[in-house]
Amino acid sequence: TEEKPKQFLDILGTGKTFIQMTVERFKGIIPTENIYIVTNEKYRALIHEQLPDLNDHQIIAEPSRNNTAPCILLAALKVQKKDPEACCVFVPADHLIINTASYQQNILAALHHASTHHAIVTIGIVPTRPETGYGYIKFDPLQEEGIKRVEQFVEKPNIDTARLYVASGNYLWNAGMFAWHVNTIVQQYQSLSPEVFNILSTGSDAYNTAQEKQFLADHYAQTPNISVDFAIMEKSDCVYTLSADFDWSDLGIWSSVYEASAMDAQGNVQIGGKELIESSGDNLIILPHGKKAIIRGLKEMIIVDSGEALLIYPRKDEADLKSSIQKMTNT
Repeated sequence: TEEKPKQFLDILGTGKTFIQMTVERFKGIIPTENIYIVTNEKYRALIHEQLPDLNDHQIIAEPSRNNTAPCILLAALKVQKKDPEACCVFVPADHLIINTASYQQNILAALHHASTHHAIVTIGIVPTRPETGYGYIKFDPLQEEGIKRVEQFVEKPNIDTARLYVASGNYLWNAGMFAWHVNTIVQQYQSLSPEVFNILSTGSDAYNTAQEKQFLADHYAQTPNISVDFAIMEKSDCVYTLSADFDWSDLGIWSSVYEASAMDAQGNVQIGGKELIESSGDNLIILPHGKKAIIRGLKEMIIVDSGEALLIYPRKDEADLKSSIQKMTNT
């Protein structure tokens, strides 16, 4: 729901939310005091509740939602003021990662390359199927193994184009994971996205001080609503990619939750509740812990009860789900 997005939920029934698992994944390679959460102001209390080891200054809260480009620059400017030689990694908080050790090795490799080559490094995912729900990264196939130069960022394709990408062997899924030296990313904004840079850079004196909140209240909403892919990645000539050595799912897509979870003999995934399932198969069923439900005669459905909202939707129509949720939000 809008009040509690999926990164704050224990969707897989592990006892930990996705944001908690994301932070835990970095323990051992990044000191806790160097972990920052970039979020909207309305989720500050939730983050304090779920991540009590983080101090308030480690929450970088945007006062309005203007997509990823402004909030990433805001975080970079704040970190740069604190440590001009910092190298940063930016990752979403709603991903499922299998094999934490390989994940950490890839993160460290990306950070090393970013720090030594004046580069932006994105960790891409080797496609396992033609997928229309992800963007793609085209890389130079002639380069040797390892970190390769990105030739193009491609928006979500249709199914025929996705099949061509997978068959070609030189496309990766764009997972939205990036590493950079803080000076590199700030310079890229200055040259490639001045409409964002010119607004947020004027707050340099206020950042990390008591004046920061007022500056953001006065100026942040003026930044354009634009993603970091459009603002920087698609224009930059210093972006490289590293193929991930770990298994990955973007839990922004319910089919990924289904595929990443254990199934019963009928192909049902059951998380959280206590269900009696009759004559039903291939469903994703997520209920609050302890909640009971009887499910009969349903096939290939998404059934999610958050306690505040109930979702019952065909899995095959998942591409339409976002617009359906938007319609409900607007009513």
